[in-house]
Amino acid sequence: MKLRIKSYAGLIRKAIYILPVLLFATTALAADYIIGEGDMLSVAVWGEKDFSFSAKVRPDGKITVPAIGELTAANMTAKNLQAVLAEKLRVVVKKPVVTVAVTEITNNKAYVFGGGVKSTVFALNQRVTLLQLLCQLEDVRKADLTGAYVMRGKKKIREDFTKLFIKGNTDEDIVIEPNDVIYIPMNIDNNVYVMGAVTAPKPIEYREGITVMEAILTAGGFTKFASPNDTFIYRKDQKNKEVSINVKIKKLMFDGDLTQNLTLKPGDYVVVKEGMF
Repeated sequence: MKLRIKSYAGLIRKAIYILPVLLFATTALAADYIIGEGDMLSVAVWGEKDFSFSAKVRPDGKITVPAIGELTAANMTAKNLQAVLAEKLRVVVKKPVVTVAVTEITNNKAYVFGGGVKSTVFALNQRVTLLQLLCQLEDVRKADLTGAYVMRGKKKIREDFTKLFIKGNTDEDIVIEPNDVIYIPMNIDNNVYVMGAVTAPKPIEYREGITVMEAILTAGGFTKFASPNDTFIYRKDQKNKEVSINVKIKKLMFDGDLTQNLTLKPGDYVVVKEGMF
């Protein structure tokens, strides 16, 4: 019993130590919050009930204050607004002590657009990282993640989501903040195309790491008229000029030459030519 009492006493001492730290952290976070339109505010003036009120920040960023009139609240912290209100209320209250609390937050939003995914407004009601946000988007794998970025203010703070979302490099993850803009463009060509002397010529949805042999097998393999060593990959280079790469498939199939099993890129055309009979 004595041991249990000592254990409880230890827990109480730890709680007494930790609680002020938690309260301080919460207050610090609240103090940094920027008030926005739609937020609900509770304003209390010590000892003056007639001047204590609740107000919702209007679309023009203003609230109506008793005996004072309209006052801009948007784009201010609660601490800044307290100081402004205290100064304004001096004309009707002697040494006013003002407290401002944000009781309902509707301004915590991030914006996703760009054509690669459905345009969405995210309510940031809790801590959300870029990876968590991307996991909530439909068909994000089909978008151009290489050209994607997060804009905060006028600065791009993260570009190219491929390492994070495709390769799993969580060091690339960041916490999304209110008013962040996430741009995800459309992947204009997210296919590879297999044509010529294959059983089922067709476009194949690109996936990272797909090789020329995988693409050919997905298209049903070679026909009996195919000339495997006359397989060509056609693609655009960095200057948007078309280049062709000859793949010697027989070296791959019969000699085990894996250098012939080239990795494809989005928009590649794989063309298998027919042999001369």
